[in-house]
Amino acid sequence: MKTLTVYDPAMCCSTGICGTEIDQKLVDFAADLDWLKSEGIEVRRINLSQEPALFAENEQVKTILQDAGVEGLPVILADNEMQSSGQYPDREKLAQMVGVKAPQSADQTPAAATGCCGPADDAEQSSSSCC
Repeated sequence: MKTLTVYDPAMCCSTGICGTEIDQKLVDFAADLDWLKSEGIEVRRINLSQEPALFAENEQVKTILQDAGVEGLPVILADNEMQSSGQYPDREKLAQMVGVKAPQSADQTPAAATGCCGPADDAEQSSSSCC
C-alpha cells in the first residue's frame, strides 16, 4: 500500500480546520486526503505543535526546517520520498505523487469540512476557537 505522509506546520488541531477563520486551502486539502484514503492510500498527518519529535527524527524534514524554517512546511512524502514542501498541492498533484488517477475537476466534489470541532458549518464552531 502506498503511504502519503504530511508534516504540517503548527496548527490547533490535526487538520487546521477549526476556529473562527477557516482557510479554504486546508478544507480542500483535507477533502483531497480523504479522497486519497478512499483510493486505498494510507495517509498520515503529523502536526508540528503536537508531534515535534517526529520532525526532528526525519532527516529530510529536519533539513527543510533548518534551511527554510516553517515556511518549508508542509513537507509531503510519498513512501518516504520527498514530493513537495512549502505548499499544499491540489488533488491532481497528490494523485501523481502516489500513482493514482485523479478525477476530472468536474467530478471533484469536496467532502463536508470537518475537523477537530466537527462540521465546519456548525454554528457553535464559528463562535469559538474550539482548540
